[in-house]
Amino acid sequence: MALIFESDNFIIESNEKPLVSREEGGNIRIVAKDKSITNRSKLTPLQAIEFMKLSIVCGEALMTVMNQMGVPVIKINYQDMGNWAYKNGESPVLHYHIFGRVLNVPHQPFPESVFLPDRLSGFYENFIPLTKEDVTKIRQEILRLLSEQKYSDQKWALKNQDVA
Repeated sequence: MALIFESDNFIIESNEKPLVSREEGGNIRIVAKDKSITNRSKLTPLQAIEFMKLSIVCGEALMTVMNQMGVPVIKINYQDMGNWAYKNGESPVLHYHIFGRVLNVPHQPFPESVFLPDRLSGFYENFIPLTKEDVTKIRQEILRLLSEQKYSDQKWALKNQDVA
């Protein structure tokens, strides 16, 4: 995994073995740093706000950058994950996939739902991860978006407000 961005509670990374190949829109994910957070119901109110804010910012950043890089993303899909941990007898950790979606592609065509067969099926074998340049540009776009008033911590009730 290539680290894209890190906040107080979450890591944003590209997926080395993406569920949506780069040329079909790309795949990044948000992972809880606290491994005891198995799903969103375990988040504190402040963590939940941070999680939602980051998911929106990451979706915007992925769409903007992939289009700049010549991948015509027209929609972003967001999906909670964690089921496959059970196949290995592990407890899941909250992680959230963000998928870019592109028309007329062979494996993950929009507007169909993302197809998620078992990793052992061979379906993902030739999927291409985001490039180092993609990751760098997505990070820059996340930082740019987070500097906007629209995403200020105060506007999102992450500072100077009581969130009960």
